[in-house]
Amino acid sequence: MSRALGPSRNTVGHPSSVAITMTKDASSRRGGRSRTNDAPTGKTSKAKRGTGTDWNKLRHLSDAQIRRGIASDPDARPTDEEFWKDAKVVWPTRKTVVTMRLDTDLLAWFRQQRGYQTRINAILRAYMKAHASGGQGST
Repeated sequence: MSRALGPSRNTVGHPSSVAITMTKDASSRRGGRSRTNDAPTGKTSKAKRGTGTDWNKLRHLSDAQIRRGIASDPDARPTDEEFWKDAKVVWPTRKTVVTMRLDTDLLAWFRQQRGYQTRINAILRAYMKAHASGGQGST
């Protein structure tokens, strides 16, 4: 199946004059191969079963069982007003979608673990803070 898409809008909202022809083959499906560089086009793995919270089991626990579980958890500590007095609500900032050209081996190294984009963002932020001299965006 093939269809032509044209004039599309780029990320800024301006019309582009490029028409793109898409064919529905292995490269257009999630996890397929890209014809341009034979690289995977997306993740196909699903979350492993048995990890995380067993919500069904939790729903069937009584309040007393939940309280006993909390009391037996060495990491769960009660908090008081003093603990929260200097707390501040910090809303996450919105991310901006960008296209970057990175060396293949560099990107492969970051992609070895989940959350590679978050790690790249943290590394760039640390670099920015280390080189900030007065104002935001300074180098």
